Amino acid sequence: MAVDVTVKVGGEAGQGIQTVGDLLARVCRKSGFYVMAINDFESRIRGGHSFFQIRISDRPVLAPHQETHLLVALDRQSLTLHEDAMVEGGLALLDGKDDKKETGRLSVPIEELAVKAGGKITSNTVAAGACLSLFGAPFDVFEEILRERFGRKGEEVLGNNLMAAKLGYEAVQEIDFKWKFEWKPGEPKGALVNGSKAIAMGALAADCRFAAFYPMSPATGIMTNMAALAKESPFFLEQAEDEIAAVNMIVGASFAGVRSMTSTSGGGFSLMTEGLGLAGITETPIVIVNAQRPGPATGLPTRTAQGDLLFIINASQDEFPRFVFSPGTPVEAFDVMIRAFHLAEKYQVPAIVLTDQTLNDSLYIAEREFHPPDSIETFVVNDSQIGDPSGYRRFEITGNGISPRALPCAGEALVVVTGNEHREDGHISEAIHDRTNMVNKRNAKIPAMLNEMEDPELYGEDSGIMLVGFGSSKGPIRESVDILREEGVDAGCMHITDIWPFKADRVKAMLSNCSRFFTVEQNSTAQLGRLIREQTGLFPDGSVLKYDGRPFFPKGIAEDVKAFAS
Repeated sequence: MAVDVTVKVGGEAGQGIQTVGDLLARVCRKSGFYVMAINDFESRIRGGHSFFQIRISDRPVLAPHQETHLLVALDRQSLTLHEDAMVEGGLALLDGKDDKKETGRLSVPIEELAVKAGGKITSNTVAAGACLSLFGAPFDVFEEILRERFGRKGEEVLGNNLMAAKLGYEAVQEIDFKWKFEWKPGEPKGALVNGSKAIAMGALAADCRFAAFYPMSPATGIMTNMAALAKESPFFLEQAEDEIAAVNMIVGASFAGVRSMTSTSGGGFSLMTEGLGLAGITETPIVIVNAQRPGPATGLPTRTAQGDLLFIINASQDEFPRFVFSPGTPVEAFDVMIRAFHLAEKYQVPAIVLTDQTLNDSLYIAEREFHPPDSIETFVVNDSQIGDPSGYRRFEITGNGISPRALPCAGEALVVVTGNEHREDGHISEAIHDRTNMVNKRNAKIPAMLNEMEDPELYGEDSGIMLVGFGSSKGPIRESVDILREEGVDAGCMHITDIWPFKADRVKAMLSNCSRFFTVEQNSTAQLGRLIREQTGLFPDGSVLKYDGRPFFPKGIAEDVKAFAS
């Protein structure tokens, strides 16, 4: 029988919810299963409801499931909020000694067992042991994971957690859970990774040497991962006083020849737009990751959204070329970061990587290994390549708009740069022809930049109905297509990772075979649909929109599409 179950662990912030989920994910991975887990938490440090939801399957999964098979309610609110989402035969595991035999509920003295094992702090290990026991997981695999996790913390800590795991496991061992499944010996299908770590690894693989940031959810995880990886890399990380300082630091570092980046969310990116414009007019390559969350202003700091698309494409005053990417999985995020650094430097423009809380904070199984490129191509010139350093012009007008980029103080060539409009030699100018020439020069890069953009990815390309999305909605959209096909709906999907410059001709051609298409977006105004209409003249037949701060579920998308199609 196919395996596809969902566990939801709910409680207050600080109760170790993520630890339970992480232990489950690691045991499942080690046993050869696929997992996809979302992390839903409030912005308060203490209090407020949070949950960790993990989907376990024997086939690849890139989306959460909206129904729950096992609910671990570490407080009563979790039961109230999530009991209605349970499937038939599902079970709610409660902390306590309630002797009432209610259908679908099982009371286990989690905290009491934890104290017996050595301390209340091991409650999450007790809960994880009970979960794994209900699903029929072999205890020896769980023990291996606990030894890996707690082995370095001393014999007492390890011993307490092993005892807690055993007590939790044995407490429910006699329960006949409907959704128990067979655990066969298997090898891990890949690495367990979230988007934040994949982005960090991609940046370092691209030879990023400097990053500056100001903490802002959900982008902070990128920098904490980079800080951890930096111990083994020639990389420097700076926490700036604010986002304005952060973006200006990376512009300065890149001007000096160091591949540099920052990460932020929409509010921080708003503060960075003047620095983005400085990079645009000085033709300085930088990479910015914008991890979207609902807004405006502070909005919902720990939730997910896709409302910054049109803002990112048009951010900062006036016009200048830029790259915009929006990966849909951690593997794509890793690859996109490498391309972003490469293309930003090649064309001397900013590159912006658009992610969101779902991609950054969710756990996935990445089946492909993360390998850095065999070599890093650089695009700077030295005195010998310039020929006559005394005549060097940083903004020399060329046929493709790309001027020879020398680094300051790296030779005899004098590098002159200003945030004002300028002449070819970099000196300020308000002359009409200089202004016109510089605008035309910067825009001359766009045709070649467009050729660098990869085509959207199609799934079911000859389908009558096409669903179009970007970013973390890739997995839910694709699974919704499978659901629709099983129900006899001729559906396919298109995922756009390379967003700007927009491949209008290719998108138009790829949508020409379908009779109708719908965009699937986490914003309230169908921004991707507006972009497609502006660039191709094609009008979407509708849009599936979700803007409550929570991720898409495949079944929900399928239901909305059927309503449109009927």
